[in-house]
Amino acid sequence: MITSLYIKNIAVIKELCIDFNAGFSTLTGETGAGKSVIMDSIGILLGTRQIKGKLRSGESEAIVRACFEELSQGTLNALSEIGFDGREGIVIQRTFNADGKSTFRLNGQTVTQGIAKEIGSHLITIHGQYDSQRLMQRSEHLGILDRYADLSPLLLEYGNIYAQYKALSDKLCALRSQSLEKARLFDIYQYQAEEIDEVNPKIGEEEKLLAEEKRLSNLEKIQKHSKFTYHVLRGSERSVFDLIGKASASLAQLSAVIPEAGPLNERLIQLQYDIEDIADSAEAWGEFDGEGADKKLDKIGSRLNAIAKLKKKYGSTVEEIIKFRTDLGVKLDEMENSDELIEKTERELKEITKTLYEQGELLSSKRKSAAKRLESSVMSELEFLEMPKARFVIDIKPESNPTHTGIDCVEFLISANAGQIPMPMIKIASGGELSRIMLAIKSILLDKDGTDAVVFDEIDTGISGRTSR
Repeated sequence: MITSLYIKNIAVIKELCIDFNAGFSTLTGETGAGKSVIMDSIGILLGTRQIKGKLRSGESEAIVRACFEELSQGTLNALSEIGFDGREGIVIQRTFNADGKSTFRLNGQTVTQGIAKEIGSHLITIHGQYDSQRLMQRSEHLGILDRYADLSPLLLEYGNIYAQYKALSDKLCALRSQSLEKARLFDIYQYQAEEIDEVNPKIGEEEKLLAEEKRLSNLEKIQKHSKFTYHVLRGSERSVFDLIGKASASLAQLSAVIPEAGPLNERLIQLQYDIEDIADSAEAWGEFDGEGADKKLDKIGSRLNAIAKLKKKYGSTVEEIIKFRTDLGVKLDEMENSDELIEKTERELKEITKTLYEQGELLSSKRKSAAKRLESSVMSELEFLEMPKARFVIDIKPESNPTHTGIDCVEFLISANAGQIPMPMIKIASGGELSRIMLAIKSILLDKDGTDAVVFDEIDTGISGRTSR
C-alpha cells in the first residue's frame, strides 16, 4: 500500500507531504484547492509524458515521491525481475525541470521511464471520472473479460498462430490474384528479363569502361607525354638513368677514400631503380594494342549506352539492375509454378486454420466459463450499489471470421429493472448505471490484478442519492 506522498513545486503546491494509513482515505476540498494537482502528481510519478506546464511558476525543479509498503506478490515479482528487493518496501521518485527533462529513481537508483511505468502499473491503479465511457465501446468488453479470466498466455499463443494464418491468407489471396494476370505479367517480366540478359551488365564494369573511354579519348596526349617521359628518363644516350649510372660509378670510386660516399652511392643506385620503373610505366601508357582507337571507342560507347538504357528502366546503378533481374527470376519461377504454389499454400492454410480454431475454441471455452463467474460477481457488486434488480449478462457469439483476439464477439448486456430483457449496454445504460457498472467491474478486476493502491478520481460522478452516501 502507499504510505506517503511528497509533492514539491507542482502547479499551486509549493510543498506537500501526505501520510496514508491502511484502508480508505478521502481527499475533499473546494474547486482550486489542489485535488487535481495531487492526481496529476500521481500520474507524473507513474510516468506520464505530460509534464510541461506542471512546474510551479518561478521554480526550476519539481519532485514527486511516494513510499510503498506491504507490496503484493505480483509487485515483488516484477521488482525482482529488474533486480530490486521490495520486501521492505520501496520509494519511487521523479524529478523534472522546466525543459521537460526528468529523472526516475527507484530506491535511490536511477531507472528508465519504461521501468518506472511498468513498476508503477503494479503499485497504483487510477479509476478516472471518464473511465465509465469505455463501456460504451464494445471492443472494451472482450478485453475486460479476458483480463478477468487471466487469458494472457492463451492469447499470446493464439496470436502467434493467427499471425501465421493471416500471412498465409494474404499470400493465397495474392497468388490467386496473380494467377488471373499471370499471362499478361509473365510476358512483361519475360521481356524485361531478356532485355537485361542481353546486355548482362557486371558490377564494376561501368567504371572500367568510363576509365578506358577517358584514356582512349586522350590517347594522343598520353602517347606524347609518355614517350617524352621515357625518352628523358631512359630512352636516350644522355638520359637521367644513364647519367645517374655514371654518377654512381664515380661515387663507387670515391668510397675507397671517402667512406661517406658508399651510403650515398647505395641511395643513388636505389634511385636508378626507381627511375627505371617510372620510365617503364610511362612507356607502357603509350603502348596500344593495334586496334583503332575510334573503333574501340565506338564499342565502349555502345556498351555504356546499353547500360544507361537499363538504368533508366530498372535501377539507378548496375547493382540495382542485377537485383531487379534476380527478383524477376523469382517472380517468373513463382508464375511458372503458381498452380502448385497455390495448392501448397491452400494445404498449409487449411492446416493452420484447423489449429487456429482449436486454439480459438479453447479461448472461447475459458471465456464462457469466466463470463458466468463475472456476471455473478458484477450483480453482487451492483446490489451493494443500489441496483438489486439489475441483471448483467455477457453475450458471447461466434465471429464470422477469426480475428486477432479469437473467434468470439463479446458484448455486455444489462437489465436495470425486474422483468426487462437484458439489452446491449451501449444502447440503454444511463450515465449513473454506467458509473456503477464500471465501478463494480473495476473492484472485481482489482482483486484479480492485486494492485497495491487504488485511486478513484471523482468516484461519485453519475451517482447520487442513497448510493452516493
